[in-house]
Amino acid sequence: MSLDGIVTRAIVEELKDNILGGRIDKIYQQEKDVILINIYNKGKNNRLLISASSNNPRIYLTDYTKPNPPSPPMFCMLLRKHLSGGIILNIEQLYLDRVIFIDISSLDELGQPSVKRLIVEIMGKYSNIILIDKESSTVIDSIKRVTQDMSRVREILPGNKYEYLLQNKENPLNLVEEKFVKLLNEDNDSKQIYKFFYTNYMGLSPLISKEICFLSDIDIDRPLGSLNSKDKEKLFNSFKTLTNKIRDKDFSPVLIKDSHGKDYISFHALDINQFGNCNKEYSDSISKILDKYYIKKDTIDRVSQKSQSIKKSVQVKFERSVNKLSKLKEELLESQDREKYKIYADLISANLYRIEKGLDEVELENFYSENLEKIKVPLDSRYSPVENAQRYYKKYSKLKKANKLLLEQIAQTEEEINYLENVLNSIDNCTEVIELEEIKEELVKEGYLKGNIKKSNKKINSKPHHYISSEGHHIYVGKNNKQNDFLTLKYAHREDLWFHVQKMPGSHVIVRVENREVSNKTIEEAAILAAYYSKGKNSTNVAVDYTKRKNVRKPKNARAGMVIYDNYNTIFVTPSKERIINIKKVDD
Repeated sequence: MSLDGIVTRAIVEELKDNILGGRIDKIYQQEKDVILINIYNKGKNNRLLISASSNNPRIYLTDYTKPNPPSPPMFCMLLRKHLSGGIILNIEQLYLDRVIFIDISSLDELGQPSVKRLIVEIMGKYSNIILIDKESSTVIDSIKRVTQDMSRVREILPGNKYEYLLQNKENPLNLVEEKFVKLLNEDNDSKQIYKFFYTNYMGLSPLISKEICFLSDIDIDRPLGSLNSKDKEKLFNSFKTLTNKIRDKDFSPVLIKDSHGKDYISFHALDINQFGNCNKEYSDSISKILDKYYIKKDTIDRVSQKSQSIKKSVQVKFERSVNKLSKLKEELLESQDREKYKIYADLISANLYRIEKGLDEVELENFYSENLEKIKVPLDSRYSPVENAQRYYKKYSKLKKANKLLLEQIAQTEEEINYLENVLNSIDNCTEVIELEEIKEELVKEGYLKGNIKKSNKKINSKPHHYISSEGHHIYVGKNNKQNDFLTLKYAHREDLWFHVQKMPGSHVIVRVENREVSNKTIEEAAILAAYYSKGKNSTNVAVDYTKRKNVRKPKNARAGMVIYDNYNTIFVTPSKERIINIKKVDD
């Protein structure tokens, strides 16, 4: 991960500048592994976020606010008991590892001064937040208790002595050329060069290890055995320059984005130059960089997690509907073959005197045929000829009635499949939790999910995607069925243009005409958006229909997002992320 020991050092220095000597005001546990501590210092309120999340462990000062749980968990109550009102005495990093010690003076249960140490260990899935008594190193508690069954290496339980797992690696801040070359020579000759750095020196991530190679103009994938003395000297000098920056606190916090400036690639406390075609955003605060990066990552993770549970439920119902449709069509084929059974019944009835009981089959002349050819009529040997005829008449009558019912059921099931496909497409396009909540609410309303619909006067609704065409027309894209209905049926004017991908699930797209001519360029851009936000997102030559809004209607009792339209034109486009990025997006 990018949050390595170097980033941790920058965080520690920033925390010293902002909260050292500050008083702890409030403590919250926002999630099962996330603590937020409000610290008042130098006339300013600071919010220290500490996460022991397996996916996103981190610590920094945050400006981001999110709701706190109505009742604090046990670990939060314990922290409040021991740390509320306490003064931060010291903040330090253990060597260059991702471990931070925060010493806090407070009063114990007897009102006597005591010093507690809050330890933040950033170790991937082993990350933890541990409170100990500094003098005795006794663990008071931790946000994750670790038993012997969970780890043979180290238990973390109340009453145990705290012991740090010291890595068997060199401290980069004690870098010496002779030792560096010795480690290079003793390591595996086939190991890739960049892996040498983070496997031998603490606090280095693969990202910064690759940066050392880049600054040395040496391919990261070269094996160690291929290095000559000049290569080793170049690597040492680049490494030394980097460690000098750490020692001198010469940090340049940077957020690295893709070439379009939309997606975040990585971050660091030192400038990173290994990425070619990218955008970089600098800040004088590592916390601001981390806050921006993790807010977006947290949103993506939360959307992904929530969408999986909703999508799984919808997918199950979708597959059931597909299977149901297949069976209904099989039954329909059989019902359409019903005339055969009436003929069997008529032929048996006309030849009762010729048919003996106990036969499995009889060959009879078909008087419905011009040539009067003979056909074989299956019989049930258990029944008399009269009973066989009656059974065929009954089957014919049943299938005749079933035909009409089956056609209705097939139409309903096809509509349901279309609806559920639309929902699945909307889930895939969600970028905010609120959008998923709206879809969930719709599914509860439609009876696909269990739950209650929350009523609130302060309810915040998500907004459609808002783009502006290259010629200045406003284009709106629905994110879910609720928005599709709103855009098409309430927001759009009669003369506005309406777009939808042909014969597959997708978003409604509206181009506001506003008494101006809409060029082919704008039509193409709107069609690209309609194709991109549809099931045809990854296809080529996607057919997109478009017409005036006045030609779009919602049938009576139709589901959310379902409409019919006529008087339309069709355009074929190939959607791609690159083409979407080139259309100006408005952040409402």
